[in-house]
Amino acid sequence: MCRLFGMSAAPNRVAATFWLIDAPDSLALQSRREPDGVGLGVFEPDGTPLVYKQPVAAYQDSGFAREAHELSAATFIAHIRYATTGGLNPRNTHPFVQDGRLLAHNGMVEGLDRLDAKLREELGTAAGDLVLGDTDSERVFALITAYARAGRDVSQAITDAVGWIAANLPVYAVNLILTTPTDLWALRYPQTHDLYVLSRAAGGEHGDRHLDHASAAGTVRVRSADLAQAPSVVVATERMDEDPGWRALSPGELLHVAPGPEVSSRIVLPDPPAHPVTPRHRAADELSP
Repeated sequence: MCRLFGMSAAPNRVAATFWLIDAPDSLALQSRREPDGVGLGVFEPDGTPLVYKQPVAAYQDSGFAREAHELSAATFIAHIRYATTGGLNPRNTHPFVQDGRLLAHNGMVEGLDRLDAKLREELGTAAGDLVLGDTDSERVFALITAYARAGRDVSQAITDAVGWIAANLPVYAVNLILTTPTDLWALRYPQTHDLYVLSRAAGGEHGDRHLDHASAAGTVRVRSADLAQAPSVVVATERMDEDPGWRALSPGELLHVAPGPEVSSRIVLPDPPAHPVTPRHRAADELSP
């Protein structure tokens, strides 16, 4: 399963240090040797997206994944990829950039020929200016972007794009995090994979602690001394510490973190996919040559 991490301290810009493979002998490494890609995304003060990513694999240098990366921003996004669609190369590695937004995805969508046709319909042209790689994730993002270009706000664009996908394509999961220089959105759909959120006051639960979060599998670790003085909201595929404030998003729940940070959420996709891909079917696909 891919790992997602997102964080917002907006409107404050804070420094944070990331390790994307924290433990040399983590469960993730034991099970897969190496991930299929690691990536970090932030925005510079002028709003320019800044992405660091590498398609780390067993035959490549994995130093990038284990080195510490210190970045300053108001919003952050990180992704550990375990590939289901698309080869191991930079253009298939998350996060993706489209129209000044960043997105990372955990899940699988099939029927990409139909999704490509939908993109041509919505964009009025081939999706080549948005889709540079082979993944389902980038195409999901492109449909969100197409709806945003048509005038929908980001929340509605996510809802309508994933709603169309859920109604028309085979879906295993569409968990995603999308960031701008000031805002963060997270969607869990359907119930296949967990996605958790923690609204963290300045100093955390005890009021005087810097942030130091690590996933149980040792795949994502983040530390920020600045967050001893500033509030933040963290979204991740698993609880990353013992704070009792973590909660799981409900299936179909869309979370929006605006500057403040101000958190709102609602169920935007109450129904399951019309064409669900079951774990059994997915396993059969992965075993196929």
